[in-house]
Amino acid sequence: MSRNDPSCQLLCERVLALRQHHNYTLDQLATASGVSRSMLSQIERGNANPTLAVTRRIAQAFGLSIGELVDDPGASSPIDIVRGDDAASLFRADKECQIRTLSPLHMEKSVEFYELLLQAGAELASAAHFDGTRELFTVAQGSARIISGGTDSNLNSGDSAHYRADSEHSIVNTGDSELRGYLVVMYK
Repeated sequence: MSRNDPSCQLLCERVLALRQHHNYTLDQLATASGVSRSMLSQIERGNANPTLAVTRRIAQAFGLSIGELVDDPGASSPIDIVRGDDAASLFRADKECQIRTLSPLHMEKSVEFYELLLQAGAELASAAHFDGTRELFTVAQGSARIISGGTDSNLNSGDSAHYRADSEHSIVNTGDSELRGYLVVMYK
C-alpha cells in the first residue's frame, strides 16, 4: 500500500487531520487507541496497511465508527435518507411480521432503528444478542407484551419499554388488530 493508493491516502489524511483537530500527539493517540506510536506514524505517512482491528481501534479513539473514519466527509451528503418504499430496507416481511430498517444500512453502528408491524396474535421471538445489548420498544398503535429475562410487561399505544436483549426476548401482539411499533437496538 502506498500513499498514492486513493483508499490509503484518504485514511492517512483522515487520521492525521483528526489527530491534529483533537490536538493529540502521536503518543496521546497511541494511548487512546492502543495502537503503537510507530504504527500510527507509518499509517499517517502511508507506509502501513492497517488491519481492520487497528482501524477500528483508531476510529474508537476518535469516537467514530470505521465507516465514519474512512468516509470522506465532503464526498457525500450530510443527510442519509432511508426511503419508505425501498425494498432493501425490509429486514423481514411475511404474513405475520414486517420489520423495516429505519437506520442507514451501510453504516457500522451501535444503534439500530426499526419499524415493526405484527399481525394480531403474532410474536417476534429473538435469541439473545451480544452481551450488554438493550432494546427500547415503543407502541405506536395496538397493544403488546414484552418478555425478557423471565419477566413480562404489557404495553398500550404510546407506552415504551426498555429491556435486556442479551437473553431470549419477544414482542407479542396481544391485541385484535395490527401492532405498529418502533424498536431501537443498542449494542454495548
